[in-house]
Amino acid sequence: MVWWQSLLWVLLGVVAGAIIGFFVARWYFKKQIEENPPINEDMIRAMYTSMGRKPSESQIRQVMNSVNKNKPKDQKKKK
Repeated sequence: MVWWQSLLWVLLGVVAGAIIGFFVARWYFKKQIEENPPINEDMIRAMYTSMGRKPSESQIRQVMNSVNKNKPKDQKKKK
């Protein structure tokens, strides 16, 4: 085997590994985001408090419903 053929196989392996790694990482990241949503009631309370307001439970529920309503349909949890 000529040295350039070895180099070609190594480069091909690196490119294939990068492509496979990208898709595996993307799948894992989407799975984690779906299982652990980025916003919850405690975060909403902290947001209201940082703005100097005392949130009522109905305001918190309204914001959570608004967030859940605006999610794309394929990202909603399937039960």
